[in-house]
Amino acid sequence: MNIKTKKIRVSNLMIDTIKKDIKNIHLGVYPPDGRIRVAAPLKTSNETIRLLILSKKSWIRKQQKKLLNQERQSKREYVSGESHYLFGKRYRLNVIHTDKKPKIEIKKKTYIDFHVSQNLTTKQREKIFENFYRSKITKLVPILAKKWQKKIGVKVSEIKIRKMKTKWGTCNPVGKQIILNLELVKQPQHCIDYVIVHELAHLIEKNHSEKFIDIIEAVLPNWEITKDELNKGPLGYYKWARCV
Repeated sequence: MNIKTKKIRVSNLMIDTIKKDIKNIHLGVYPPDGRIRVAAPLKTSNETIRLLILSKKSWIRKQQKKLLNQERQSKREYVSGESHYLFGKRYRLNVIHTDKKPKIEIKKKTYIDFHVSQNLTTKQREKIFENFYRSKITKLVPILAKKWQKKIGVKVSEIKIRKMKTKWGTCNPVGKQIILNLELVKQPQHCIDYVIVHELAHLIEKNHSEKFIDIIEAVLPNWEITKDELNKGPLGYYKWARCV
C-alpha cells in the first residue's frame, strides 16, 4: 500500500499527516497530550489539509483542553494503597505477601486483595493484573455483544480483546471482526455497551454518517452522554504511541 507520512505546521499547531488509499479525510485529536493527526487520500494537497485545520482550530483546541484536564493515574507500582478501577468502580489495593500461587480477590466491594510473592517485580505484578482484567472482560463482552447484535440485527464472526494505545475499539466490516481495548474493563458497563454498539454499527455503515448515527440512536438514545462520560473518565497510565 502506498503511504506517505509527514509533519506539517499550521499556525501554531503541529500536525501528523498520513496520505494513503482512502476516500475521505479524517481528523483526530489523541491522548495524552492532544496530538493532531490527519489521514487523507493520496492526492490531497497540503493546502487542503491546512484549510481544514484552520477551519477546525477552535474544535481542536477544545479537544486538547479536555484531554489535558482529564484525570490520569500515575504509573502503577502494585503496592498497598493504590487505586485500581474495575467496571467503573474504584478499589483500594491491599497487597498480601505469599509463597503460594498469585491470586486477586475483590473484598467488601471496596478493596482488591492481591496475594503475591514479595520477590516479584513490578512488571510481573502488572502481568498478573492484566490477566485478571482480561478474564473479567472476556466473560462480560460475549454477553453484552449477544444482546446488542440481536437489537441491531447484525452478527460478528469474532471479538478480540487487545491492549490499544489510541482507540476504545475497531471494526473490520469485511471480516465482521471487532477488537475492543482491554482498558474498557476499567469503565462502567454502559460505556462498554456504547463501544460495542458503535463497532457493531460499522458492520452496517462504514463511515460516521447520519445513517451510522441513526443506527446507534435507535438502541442507545443517550449515546452522546455516555460517549462524553467515557472520554472524560480516568485515563490509565500509558506510554502512548505517537504512531500514524
